[in-house]
Amino acid sequence: MGIWLTPSGPLDMIFHWYDGFWNFLGFSMQMVFILLTGYVLAQSGPARRCMNRMAKAPKNAGQGLLLISAVTLVAGFINWGLGLVVGAVMAITVARDLKSRGIKLHFPLAAAAGYLGLSIHSAGFSSTAPLISNTDDHFLFDMIGRIPFADTVLQPWNLIAVAVYLIVVPFVIKAMHPSDENVQEIHLKEELDSEAEVSNDAEILGYTDGKVPLAQRLENSVILMALVVVPGVIYIVYFFSTRGFDLNINFINFIFLIAGMFLYKTPGAYVKAMGKAAASASGIILQFPFYAGILGMMSLSGLIEVLANGMIMMSTQYTFPFLAFISAAIVNLFVPSAGGQWAIQGPILLEAGRALDVPVGVTIMAHQYGDQVTNMIQPFWALPLLGLTGLKAKDVLGYTVIVMFVGMIIFGLTMALTMYL
Repeated sequence: MGIWLTPSGPLDMIFHWYDGFWNFLGFSMQMVFILLTGYVLAQSGPARRCMNRMAKAPKNAGQGLLLISAVTLVAGFINWGLGLVVGAVMAITVARDLKSRGIKLHFPLAAAAGYLGLSIHSAGFSSTAPLISNTDDHFLFDMIGRIPFADTVLQPWNLIAVAVYLIVVPFVIKAMHPSDENVQEIHLKEELDSEAEVSNDAEILGYTDGKVPLAQRLENSVILMALVVVPGVIYIVYFFSTRGFDLNINFINFIFLIAGMFLYKTPGAYVKAMGKAAASASGIILQFPFYAGILGMMSLSGLIEVLANGMIMMSTQYTFPFLAFISAAIVNLFVPSAGGQWAIQGPILLEAGRALDVPVGVTIMAHQYGDQVTNMIQPFWALPLLGLTGLKAKDVLGYTVIVMFVGMIIFGLTMALTMYL
């Protein structure tokens, strides 16, 4: 497109690609952290025990699906990495508990309910573009400055849309449960991983003389962990007392890091849990330099301005939010990361929105809404869930596509009406 629509030639575009390739290293690390800290928190012993207790509450399959859906949606609203893993673990835990009581639950539908966190996360507290936009010196700072969280996620129209979605979607999932003769029950035999622990037993560690090295004792020291957690909690309290809910990406990551350290109790246990979770971040690590290269080609060639002008010609101030929402929903099918998609598409939408006098917060949320709704037919982020449940994408996506249409209606209407409110 750069060759066709701008004065840049093929060699120019290659140079633009490389010049942008490494510009997102800091941004990439922020995205890795938001996934890993949420993932590790969901795998902690206290989180598992809480889910085990909740799994005993449902009396039938419908109640089980409502529980899985509600817990997954709330967890996804709080942190998308947390919702991703909590949903999968919750689906397995509830399905096993109901089966042990002779209650039939269609496991592929339960797993679909466990993927719902990715349909709400971009409207929640770990929403990438709002958090990044409220962080000093973010990659679009020169264009929009710092946008308060109150202008995006904490807007009343967003919270109302989220509330409606949280009420409607669990009942949509419940309504899709098949009759007993068509139920596919859970068949997994392996147990979920228990809480990550590092043993203090000298013989297990191989120290037959009973003398455990100082480094090993420090790895299993609650006191050493407290030296990190206590100052962390003090800063978190200070932040909320002085800035309220004006959240940014670094602070959200810090909260989940400190919370995870508190739940795992020792440095060794937390390191072990992080090691297990690290594979889930491989997609981000590999993809983000390529997203940065794409943005380099678009920005240095002038393609951003060309595409933004095209959107301006098709839109008015009142139709732009909805059209931005639709465009983001489509682009998400090709760029399955909200952060990567914002890096590529954000500058175009912001440039067009600014020309049409659309508030920056509305433009940001239009993008985020589009990203989250088509996650329900984009299996990239379902890979951890599929790995834990033993299912295939085709087993789950037939149900989540219905959820996508519900999201298109609720969030699409929100964007269509926002400029009239």
